[in-house]
Amino acid sequence: MDSYLPRLVDPWLTRLLGGLPAVMITGARAAGKTTTALRHAAEVVRLDVGHEATPFRADPEAALRNRREPLLLDEWQECAAVLGAVKRAVDQERRPGRFILTGSVRAEADPRSWPGVGRVVSVEMHPLTVREQVGYDGPPFLERLLSGELPGRVPGAPDLRDYVQIALRGGFPDAATESDEMLRGAWLADYARQLGEERPGPPNGVDGHRLGLFLNAYALNSAGIVTDTTLCQTAGINRRTADSYVRLLSNLGVIAQVPAWSSNRLKRLTRGPKRFISDAGLWGAITDADEALVMSDGNLLGRLIDTFVTSQLRAETSASARPPRLYHLRDGAGRHEVDLIVDLGHRGLVALEIKAKGAVNAADARHLVWLRDQLGDQVLAAAVLHTGPARYRLADGVDAVPICALWT
Repeated sequence: MDSYLPRLVDPWLTRLLGGLPAVMITGARAAGKTTTALRHAAEVVRLDVGHEATPFRADPEAALRNRREPLLLDEWQECAAVLGAVKRAVDQERRPGRFILTGSVRAEADPRSWPGVGRVVSVEMHPLTVREQVGYDGPPFLERLLSGELPGRVPGAPDLRDYVQIALRGGFPDAATESDEMLRGAWLADYARQLGEERPGPPNGVDGHRLGLFLNAYALNSAGIVTDTTLCQTAGINRRTADSYVRLLSNLGVIAQVPAWSSNRLKRLTRGPKRFISDAGLWGAITDADEALVMSDGNLLGRLIDTFVTSQLRAETSASARPPRLYHLRDGAGRHEVDLIVDLGHRGLVALEIKAKGAVNAADARHLVWLRDQLGDQVLAAAVLHTGPARYRLADGVDAVPICALWT
């Protein structure tokens, strides 16, 4: 029986391969990149397997010839010369659907091994969203929010504790599809532990202990605007080392930063990014926060729900030709802040607040009302996402919307 869960990127990959010669799927390890790529490939070469990689190390151009297409080059960074061969093959013949590359995104960040600009189109793949796990294939959330097609009430909607359980399950397929909570927790804990053992670059690599401290500090501040100085002091490192850790963890798909939004119509806005662990289940493993702890700590609860919802939206918005950009907003005095601003370019903005409670009221919408008053028609829609079951009006142009509307 085919147990494959269709992914948000599947239709986009099909379209890209139908018109372009080469696609690279990037994302966190164990997010399902290879499994998804295999659905679109006619032949696969696993370059982390010695006997399969040998001809590509000896003569990559020759090894690429006479292969069935699309050809999947899995773990391509294990034989980095293959990327140059793909470039030359594409330059010689740009017919669609020739190559799919998957592997570590770290190698892409090294310009010395990245000749793929203009030849290889990158597709970012995130861990499983809940909509993928439950098989919901309806229109994207933002499209339904803008059109007013969200449900008024969701029968059997999760309650707050349910949301905590869903979030801590995470989206890595090996963990998210595991019914045994103990085994799932062990998988996520081991994933988190191994992140502290990364040894990129020269033999000396990085200090795994300090990288672990840095990652833990980052996780404890997930969904927050923590300064670089605070992270450096916590991990006992300097700014240059912190920057290298951010690059490493970003390239591994472990952390994400949502930049601050700016406008000449608003003054004195904070410029620092809002920082996130990319997967809520991984956040729980890094911080050692289980359901009982989260439900007893309002700070952790808020960070978990914000991290979870943002990860769902990042995955959904990235699976398109021109993905909207996600930002946050906060003024310097902290009087006004908006959790997420979805920038739709010339069309306008969608503003979202995320609340870890099931009964929101007009006070929870005050920052959205302020933004609407400042920007007028530029704000196309605004909503407070909450853990209750119903959608209802909070203010003119601002709705309360259940978080589960993301997948129902």
